[in-house]
Amino acid sequence: MTLLNPALIDTAGTAHASATPGAGVFTIAGVPFWVVYLAAFGIVMIRAQATYWAGRGVARGLSQGRFAQLLASPRATAAIERVHRWGPPAVTLSFLTVGIQTVINLSAGYLRMPYPRYLVALVLGCLAWAAIWTTVGSAVVNGAILLGLSHPVALVLLGVGVAALVAWIVVRRTRRSLADGEA
Repeated sequence: MTLLNPALIDTAGTAHASATPGAGVFTIAGVPFWVVYLAAFGIVMIRAQATYWAGRGVARGLSQGRFAQLLASPRATAAIERVHRWGPPAVTLSFLTVGIQTVINLSAGYLRMPYPRYLVALVLGCLAWAAIWTTVGSAVVNGAILLGLSHPVALVLLGVGVAALVAWIVVRRTRRSLADGEA
């Protein structure tokens, strides 16, 4: 499956950003924006709810024994009540981040956030996530495909640069956390 609309490639194989009807930066292979948006929304809804219910399952599995006693303490009960009250905004806002959504959704399930509250927050977050990834995400993918078709070496160099940046950030954070642990 190509992500780039075939109408953007001429007979010589050169990619062009043209004003072909149905083609645009927010389409994937000519599929209209709203179809891509609904697909992204459906995917994130399924993934997030699966994570929430996995958290509920873990909570059920740990409902007996020492850990259950810890969660029944007054301090833990107060913390859980705060999560039930203020957790829904955290669920919604987690969809505007990278890497935190899974933890928040798993925690919401694990702490048994009431499902109606969770569902409202989830739908709002999924709507935002789908909008971001359908617009910015498809623009980046289509831009990368256009770059790869017209300047493949530049795309490889860009990929290497991004990988180097990520590696540098990971190494720096690891070193910092190790230094903090020694202090």
